[in-house]
Amino acid sequence: MAVNQALTCLPNVPLWHEDAERRKALDSDIDADVAIVGAGYTGLWTAYYLLKAEPSLRVIVIEREYAGYGASGRNGGWASAIFPLSLQHLVKSSSHAAALALQAAMNETVDEIGRVLRDEGIDAKYSKQGFVSLARSPAQLSRARAALQASQAFGLPHQWRLLNAQEASALVVAEGCVGGLYTEHCAVVHPGLLVRGLARIVEALGARIYENTSATSFCKGGVITPGGKVQARIVVRATEGFTTQFKEYRRALIPLYSLVLATEPLPQHLRTELKLDHRIAFNDMRHLRTYSQVTADGRLVFGGRGAPYHFGSRISSKYDTVDAVHEKIQAAMIEFFPRLSGIRVTHRWGGALGVPRDWHPSVGLDRTNGVAWAGQYVGDGVATSNLAARVLRNLILEREDEINQLPIVNHRSPQWEPEPFRWLGVNLGLYAAAIGDAEERLAERPSRIAHVLESLTGAH
Repeated sequence: MAVNQALTCLPNVPLWHEDAERRKALDSDIDADVAIVGAGYTGLWTAYYLLKAEPSLRVIVIEREYAGYGASGRNGGWASAIFPLSLQHLVKSSSHAAALALQAAMNETVDEIGRVLRDEGIDAKYSKQGFVSLARSPAQLSRARAALQASQAFGLPHQWRLLNAQEASALVVAEGCVGGLYTEHCAVVHPGLLVRGLARIVEALGARIYENTSATSFCKGGVITPGGKVQARIVVRATEGFTTQFKEYRRALIPLYSLVLATEPLPQHLRTELKLDHRIAFNDMRHLRTYSQVTADGRLVFGGRGAPYHFGSRISSKYDTVDAVHEKIQAAMIEFFPRLSGIRVTHRWGGALGVPRDWHPSVGLDRTNGVAWAGQYVGDGVATSNLAARVLRNLILEREDEINQLPIVNHRSPQWEPEPFRWLGVNLGLYAAAIGDAEERLAERPSRIAHVLESLTGAH
């Protein structure tokens, strides 16, 4: 009951949100070299790298709401080198060398974000202290060991480090911790400060951002909006989970909701006792994924999956908060840290992320129709969007670069099944992940159900 009472008064406003004067809408026809649909990380990073390379380019960014309205302003703030598809699975559609190159590029991207923020003077509270995935049961510890062995056998001996119970608890004092995995290749940020800072920088570089301007359609030659047409040589689709709102992309991906909450600033004595006086990203190794960070002002941000997929790939702000799911997320937070049972939760929110049928992010350019795209990040887009934007710069400007050969480039994911099959399949998958976690708690061994699910999807 206490959890329910705590949740009833919370606004559907991300901790990262900031009220500000919005940019004007497009109200006339306009010409551009590159028109970008979507003012989130993908769109803004793309504009940034294009203008850094070619300052004379006319770059227009069209946004239905405001810069950072979608996943870019609603995520948990991890800029990690995690790729949603396992490298072992990635090899099936590319090669071992290509998978290793992708992981190296993802590692480098975490540092690239920090470099740009430093050079451009964007204070997004960037802190690179790594990521720890805690093992909080014998089954999770067994999977941690298996993951390390698989990484080493793949040719990545230093990507992860196995922690024993003492080493893991020295990083985060979570209940029942028996070990974990640690990687240095992760930073945390304030997502709102990052996206708003990028928007200001790209405008200073010469881009024009039009907010409250929905793209009704886009194709070769430009973007149609209610206020006018943007005539452009190249159109970039940077719409992530909202891609399904365009009829021709209805089955290209699914919008899957992830929900988050944030506490009041934690008392210093609690942060010290629980080893939360740092900026290390952390979770545990459950199958129904969670993610956490401690903000620069000492709040605990705790998010997770579990919200249902909505029939027909529907997206609505009313899906951003689900009392039952937020209650489970808060219960999971208290399960991690029983000492936080009396701490006030001040914010709760959620948002849609884009998931392709094969869990494989992609970036590309079709020169026959002049449409480029990037996205389908499966919730790991804070860093991947930066890498994708640098690829888009290269493809649009026809620049040679090693990253142009990465397996995400010009990858085409299969379409999702028609309804009602995808509604049944996706929600059964979410249910199976939850059942897998319950199975591990009872059997104290890795879940067979979750193993089958991961084999089918390639996710990890």
